[in-house]
Amino acid sequence: MMRHSNNPVIPKLYEAFSQSFDIGAAVNTRTIQTQKELLAYHYNSITPENEMKFESLHPSEDTYTFEHADEIASFAKAQGMKLRGHTLVWHNQTPDWLFRDSKDGTIEAETLLTRMKTHIDTVVKRYKDSIYAWDVVNEVIADEGTELLRHSKWLDIAGEGFIAKAFEYAHEADPKAVLFYNDYNESNPVKREKIYKLVKGLVDHGVPIHGVGLQAHWNITNPGLDDIRSAIERYASLGLQLQITEMDVSVFEHDDRRTDLTAPTERMKELQTERYEQFFKLFREYKQHISAVTFWGAADDYTWLDYFPVRSRKNWPLLFDEQQQPKEAFWRVIKG
Repeated sequence: MMRHSNNPVIPKLYEAFSQSFDIGAAVNTRTIQTQKELLAYHYNSITPENEMKFESLHPSEDTYTFEHADEIASFAKAQGMKLRGHTLVWHNQTPDWLFRDSKDGTIEAETLLTRMKTHIDTVVKRYKDSIYAWDVVNEVIADEGTELLRHSKWLDIAGEGFIAKAFEYAHEADPKAVLFYNDYNESNPVKREKIYKLVKGLVDHGVPIHGVGLQAHWNITNPGLDDIRSAIERYASLGLQLQITEMDVSVFEHDDRRTDLTAPTERMKELQTERYEQFFKLFREYKQHISAVTFWGAADDYTWLDYFPVRSRKNWPLLFDEQQQPKEAFWRVIKG
């Protein structure tokens, strides 16, 4: 039983939302050890942070390295947790061999699609009994300007058809898996409409896509609640399920480049607490559309936002502090 200095028993985070949606956390092979008790107590779903990305699993054409991913799958099974797969097709963390031929030239579209199919088949089938949902395609939308898709080797070589193919291959490999398109800045009105357009096109063409993943890498002032609400309603109008897939609330605003803080200021804590309370109020309101909320980490002792995007800077974006104790934001979130 987890205890807190002022509260004899801490309620389980996922149990507070048992009538609404699953509560998940991103993990890695280190945090399943260092945060084991916290994860087991408060979360009923996990996502591997990097261990199932292309370069981690498939560093060269004939080599698959499943050890770390298997470790996380075993942890989920031992704890009775759901497991999300992240991610099959992405422009980042993808090895160069995928796009090159034996003479180090660029391959043809057909070869790339064949390699993609082999990768998806191998990975999705391996975790068929462990993984219930996959982020199939990650971050293909252009952030700026009028272009729909971001420039990438996938797009340059295979054209935009690679997106539908990825979903088709994943569905063939595991017809029961729930398949998501996943992206960040998903509540920005311009990008929201681009994501909507892409996903609507896939739905209209009968592509097996079942959900939209809103990453929700937000901060203490942005995005605005109205924009988040509009995004949820817009994506839900496609008749797909939604998941908050990578949530954190940075204590730094986008342009704040300070590196002198050793802890968040009182103002930062207040704003973060208010924001978390508002976000979860909104999520509860749309619980018929949202099937899971996953944090991109479990506690502030480890977060990908440490030293990113500002080097030499710690961040404190989660519901549990560096001692893995609940913050005020935790109590507000569960009280709803």
